[in-house]
Amino acid sequence: MGTPPAIPGLATASRYRPATQGAGVGGDWFDLIPLGAGRVGVLIGDVMGRGLEAAAVMGQLRSAAHALAKTGLQPRQLMQAMDAVVADLDVPDQLVTCCYLVIAADTGEVTMCSAGHLPVLVAVPGLPTRTLPAPVNAPLGVGGVIYEQCSSTIEPGATLVLYTDGLVETPGTDIEEKLTQLVATLDELPTAVPDLETAADHVLSTLLPDADGHDDVTLLLTQLPAAPLATATTDLPATPESVPAGRDFLGKALSTWYCAGAADDALLLLSEILTNAVQHAQGPIGVHVCRTDTDLTVEISDRSPQLPQPRVAAEDEESGRGLLLVRALADDWGVRPMDHGKTTWFSLKL
Repeated sequence: MGTPPAIPGLATASRYRPATQGAGVGGDWFDLIPLGAGRVGVLIGDVMGRGLEAAAVMGQLRSAAHALAKTGLQPRQLMQAMDAVVADLDVPDQLVTCCYLVIAADTGEVTMCSAGHLPVLVAVPGLPTRTLPAPVNAPLGVGGVIYEQCSSTIEPGATLVLYTDGLVETPGTDIEEKLTQLVATLDELPTAVPDLETAADHVLSTLLPDADGHDDVTLLLTQLPAAPLATATTDLPATPESVPAGRDFLGKALSTWYCAGAADDALLLLSEILTNAVQHAQGPIGVHVCRTDTDLTVEISDRSPQLPQPRVAAEDEESGRGLLLVRALADDWGVRPMDHGKTTWFSLKL
């Protein structure tokens, strides 16, 4: 699976232990997917069965899920699309458990959809380990399922613990007892280990002291930033007066955060996107600004489901150049579909 990419502001540690019996390969996988605007997709899955066939199916699903996540699909939409992918595979009666989370690091919001996967745990220093709430959905491949998601806000510094069944399903033990042992191990971590890498090793050695594994095991720890990032938010009506009002709001935030070097480009790009929202979308229009040590991200949300598309404007057209400016001046940008509209965002390096 390779090493997951480094995500600024998001500490991670991962472990994969192949089975030592039988074919030695299986269908476990995980992925970390930068989505832009301070959001990260976290994916873990398990193809039922063992051997090269399960590994081949896993490779196809991991590639498909990564590509779908990069389009900005919500977790339930991605799971619905993955269910169709599994149905199209020429593997009869194939079942896959999968869990996809989208983490917004600046707000601590986690949106999650689970397709029959084991529960995600939340470990917070000084608090008991708990289960992240999630609707009960059938595994991928069942067919005819409408997948549901839910959102939760977790504490700064909390660690999300994702794993596959090889960690808690071992011969001669009860899965509930192993889950209880996992929770107890996580409760002890703040005093037992200094960092996520050591924590991952500690969890594996505690739950699986015997190196002879009957199934492959995947463990992924993802820790949110300990301190909140600088943010500012406002709502504006879908009227022309909102464009100068939005500029004034952003200008004051940048002045407060000492970001004068990025002010000209940020104000220009905000004006272009706000103008599009006022002309073509419905209100209210939300503006959310986030500053990190290295980046400034501006998000503009509206109630129109129509996604903007860059195009080449004719010489006599007065519009059609806003997104070209965004593409030229922003270090990164994108559009994120939502249940009630969309969010257009851009990022600038500081």
